[in-house]
Amino acid sequence: MRTVSNTIGAGGAMPPATVKVWDPFVRIFHWSLVACFVIAYATGDEIERVHVAAGYAIGGLLAARIVWGFFGPRHARFSSFIRPPREVFAYLRDVALLRAPRYIGHNPAGGVMIIALLVALAGTCGTGYMMTTDAYRGSKLVEHIHEFLANMTVGLVVAHVLGVLIASFEHRENLVASMISGRKRAAD
Repeated sequence: MRTVSNTIGAGGAMPPATVKVWDPFVRIFHWSLVACFVIAYATGDEIERVHVAAGYAIGGLLAARIVWGFFGPRHARFSSFIRPPREVFAYLRDVALLRAPRYIGHNPAGGVMIIALLVALAGTCGTGYMMTTDAYRGSKLVEHIHEFLANMTVGLVVAHVLGVLIASFEHRENLVASMISGRKRAAD
C-alpha cells in the first residue's frame, strides 16, 4: 500500500510517499520489550517482585513474537529477514564502505541482531525462571549465567541502537520514527 500526502512542503516540494512496514503488533512488542527490559535490569537486585514480573512479561512477549515471526505479516516473518552468513558479511562490508543497499524491512545485519536478541532474552528468562524453582534456587552457576546473559543483552542493545543510527544516517531516514509510526519512505 502506498500513501501519498496531499500537503506541499517547504519550497513547494511534495513529501515522499510512504509504505506501511511495521504492523501494530511489532511496534507494541518492540516498545513493550524495551520498557520491560529496562525495568527488569534496573530492579534486578533491588526489587525482586518487580524484577520477576518484568521477566515473566518479557517471556510472554518473546513467545508471542516467535509465533508472529511465523504467522505475522511479511516484514514480521523470520523468513523475510533471516539471511545466510555470506549475505550478512557482504552487507556489513557495504555498510563500512557507506554503500549498503536500503531495505524496506530488516536488513541482513538487523535480522541477525533480532535473532541474537531473541535468543539472549530467552536465555535470560529461562535462567531467571530456573532460579525460582526448588532445583536451582541459590545456584550460583545459574545466577552467573543469568547475569551474563542479561549483560550480554545490554551489549546487543547498544549494538542494535548503533546499527539503527548508522542505517538512519546512511539512508537519510529516521528508523526510530518508523518504529513508532510503522511507515517508511517508499523508494529512494
